[in-house]
Amino acid sequence: MIDHFVGMGFSEEVVAKAIQENGEQNTDLILEALLKHSASSSASSSKSKLIDHFVGMGFSVDMVAKAIQENGEENTDSILETLLTYSALGQSSQAEQHINSDQNSPELDGSFLDGFSDTDSFEGEEITNPDPDKEEKLVSLASMGYSVQEASIAMERCGPNTSIAELTDFICAAQMAKAADALLAEIEDKPRPKPSNGYHKHKKRRMLDYEKPPIDEPIRLPNPMIGFGVPSNPDVIVHRSLPEAAAGPPYFYYENVALAPKGVWDTISRFLYDVEPEFVDSKYFCAAARKRGYVHNLPIKNRHHLVPLPPQNIYEALPLSRKWWPSWDTRSHLNCLQTCIASAKLTERIRKALEECDGEPEPPHHVQKFVMDECRKWNLVWVGRNKLAPLEPDEVEMLLGFPKNHTRGGGISRTDRYKSLGNSFQVDTVAYHLSVLKEMYPDGINVLSLFSGIGGAEVALHRLGVRMKNVVSVDISEVNRNIVRSWWEQTNQKGTLIDFADVQQLDANRIEQMINAFGGFDLVIGGSPCNNLAGSNRHSRDGLEGKESSLFYDYFRILDLVKNMMQRN
Repeated sequence: MIDHFVGMGFSEEVVAKAIQENGEQNTDLILEALLKHSASSSASSSKSKLIDHFVGMGFSVDMVAKAIQENGEENTDSILETLLTYSALGQSSQAEQHINSDQNSPELDGSFLDGFSDTDSFEGEEITNPDPDKEEKLVSLASMGYSVQEASIAMERCGPNTSIAELTDFICAAQMAKAADALLAEIEDKPRPKPSNGYHKHKKRRMLDYEKPPIDEPIRLPNPMIGFGVPSNPDVIVHRSLPEAAAGPPYFYYENVALAPKGVWDTISRFLYDVEPEFVDSKYFCAAARKRGYVHNLPIKNRHHLVPLPPQNIYEALPLSRKWWPSWDTRSHLNCLQTCIASAKLTERIRKALEECDGEPEPPHHVQKFVMDECRKWNLVWVGRNKLAPLEPDEVEMLLGFPKNHTRGGGISRTDRYKSLGNSFQVDTVAYHLSVLKEMYPDGINVLSLFSGIGGAEVALHRLGVRMKNVVSVDISEVNRNIVRSWWEQTNQKGTLIDFADVQQLDANRIEQMINAFGGFDLVIGGSPCNNLAGSNRHSRDGLEGKESSLFYDYFRILDLVKNMMQRN
């Protein structure tokens, strides 16, 4: 008993006195006495407040003290996650025996979301508690791995009556990988080309044109998120009226996360000529969810999907896993594919927790909940008895509609593959929207591909049978540029591929040179970084004014230059 409290930082003399005063059995009173005795010390006072904070959330004093001892007083996220892990496995000696104190591993560290791309699609029907009170929501979100800060901000922004599913959607709305942040930081101090006076005046005029007062009724996300139609429910809308300024050609197609902060899609729509966004979840096209908004001026009649249709659910996509899939795992679709994966420590911990339940018809409810929370968060799939594993890069390629080995080889690591895939288009979804171009351009098209990633748009056009005469591809990542270049060569493309590293390289003079050389662009496509739009971004939720997400204005700048130069010619 004395060693237990001495290990928490109290002196042996003070502990002995507290035990004498309160009796050996009453550990809560002993700990309270120790904390009162140490109140004069700033460090102990801080510990007392910390313990009171977590005890007030419903955890026992002993469990809180143990979690603080394991993680230190400063790391409150890891303390809470340790407490929730103990609770998920029953708050028993079994939990204390089998839950390793590896709170600094990626799956439990509060900073792990910084490596996510766009985990934005926890399925609402799988969350069984749609409307708990604020404290229960906080605990539920934290049990899924989100920090208290993230959960609190989500509840503040989304409102008190928002469901857990909507909160997780908000928190995890697509965030670019850390690698992309680092690459973008490299050009932060890089001198940007100075536009000519004529362009400066033109840009100022255009910006003033679109600085309209906020819309009274903000854009709302539809439910279900099927846009103007999906293959299983086509032609919901077959006609729309576009503003005169948006009429193509050139056609444009812009993509970003659907679950952005309030007002972001209103701004995007206003700058892109007041075109109404089309919000689509890729779960209607494949076995993984991916909620995205698309602003484009393409026709919406006579769309068609790629043939053959991709697998529509988990069992079709991963047939070998069905043998091991338990009846209590009711997932039919995976959540949005991430840029990083679960660690071996997590999957080992899950295996041990399930093996403790062998001999029972099903694991207890609290074990099932613990396992399912991790499965949904990390897209874990069953690969054996009591064995779960993250998706392999080849499986992610298949789910996103890319050819096998698209991101493999050439010195590209597994980590780079996951990051590049997590930030990409879902090819089947994009191809459905672009399919109208095949009949419109039987001789081929010229494409300006901004923020190209690993070439999702190019792959979609190729699979549709649309010949690409000239493609100008722009992406900050050298890894991504190499992937696109390799794919271009492997598929024996007959056209010309030109790549740039930075959208700032496309100033008015260079764009005019390319328009004169190619005869113009038929399609301007891209999706700017969502770093400052994603709810999971704890550092800079600055919306379109953030350092990375403000690159949206470069998409508009370049598109507007192309439109005006082509109209003038």
